[in-house]
Amino acid sequence: MELTLLPDSLSVPVATFLLACSVLTSMITASLGAGGGVLLLVVMATWMPPAAIIPVHGMIQLGSNGGRALLTRKQVDWKVIAAFAPGVVVGAGLGAWLLVDLPAPVWQLTIGLFVLYLCWGPPLPRRSFGNTGIFLASGLTSFVSLFVGATGPLVAAFIKQIHIDRFATVATFATAMTLQHAPKALVFSVAGFVFPDWLPFILAMIASGFAGTWLGLHLLRSLSNRWFHHTFNVVLTLLALRLLWQAGSASSW
Repeated sequence: MELTLLPDSLSVPVATFLLACSVLTSMITASLGAGGGVLLLVVMATWMPPAAIIPVHGMIQLGSNGGRALLTRKQVDWKVIAAFAPGVVVGAGLGAWLLVDLPAPVWQLTIGLFVLYLCWGPPLPRRSFGNTGIFLASGLTSFVSLFVGATGPLVAAFIKQIHIDRFATVATFATAMTLQHAPKALVFSVAGFVFPDWLPFILAMIASGFAGTWLGLHLLRSLSNRWFHHTFNVVLTLLALRLLWQAGSASSW
């Protein structure tokens, strides 16, 4: 079997542009806490075949978040991750079992509204961030991520309620999203997606994303916790409004 560096559906100029976007979007997520993954998804959706967008994006985000988690491993809240991990297994397992075509506008509307509530509404009760609450949030978002690929803002908005320190927020979010993206390789492989055709491109995107993460973490060190959380809220709000716009502009439910 001949190994090609790019799938037939991607030209060299487009692939080069996407590599540059991987650097930029990883830098955005590392420095501002969120936003880069959704921005990359939007860009990829413009240039890539629809069937490849979510599985390829998932593998790129697995590598990008994994690199960020590795670089910030000392700041990870492992108690949160211990409660988050079982929810990933349950949610991804249920999603793989059902493998249904969920109506995107319903999830976009739900996620968008809940992100806005977490950013600007009254704080959730502290018990919501106990092991049970984290497990339920993980299971639900892991289930939905197999179909809509837009749960990052919701996970980020949930985790930001737990931590004040900006590095703990970024590190724990990166580790949680690494776990959430990991099952996608197995699920989409079983579903028939041909990952080997995209592997060189995915690896190149991960490598460029690691460079962006390194730059973004250096920028994060220059920010205060207060400025970071204010900017984090603004970024998440813009992402939530985009989801609401998508839900409202859908032609059918």
